[in-house]
Amino acid sequence: MLKEKLMSDLKEAMKEKQVLRKNVVQMIRAAVLQVEKDKQIELDDNQILEIIAKESKKRKDSLADYEKSGRQDLIEQVKQEIEIIAQYLPKQLSKEEIVSIVKEVILETGATSIKDMGKVMKSAKEKIGAAADGKAINETVKELLN
Repeated sequence: MLKEKLMSDLKEAMKEKQVLRKNVVQMIRAAVLQVEKDKQIELDDNQILEIIAKESKKRKDSLADYEKSGRQDLIEQVKQEIEIIAQYLPKQLSKEEIVSIVKEVILETGATSIKDMGKVMKSAKEKIGAAADGKAINETVKELLN
C-alpha cells in the first residue's frame, strides 16, 4: 500500500539525512492525513495518488512564477521536489496515448460539440486518473471537440 511505502521512505530519508526528500514525503503524508481527518475516511491508493498529483501540479505551477522572478535557488529546489514526487506517480501518458483514450471516451459518450466537454472530461479523468495532468486532458478534449 502507498501509505506504508511513504512511511518507509520517510524513515529511510531520515536515516540517510536526505532533508529535501524527507520534507517532500512529510508534505505528502500531511496532505493525505489532512484529507482523511477532514472527511473522516481511510483513503485508498487511488485517492492518495490524486493527492500526490495535486502536489506535483502545485510545484509545476509555482515553478513558472519562480522562473519569472529569476529565483534560481527556488527553481532548483522545486525541480528536485517534482522529481521526488514523480517517483510515487504512475508513468505519465504521452500526448498520443491521451488522444486515443479521449477519442474512445468521445465515442462512448456520443459527444459531438464543445457543449459535451464536461461529460467527456469526467469520463476521461476517471479512465486516465493520475497518469496524466488534468490540463493536458482538457486541452486534448478541446482540440478533438472543436
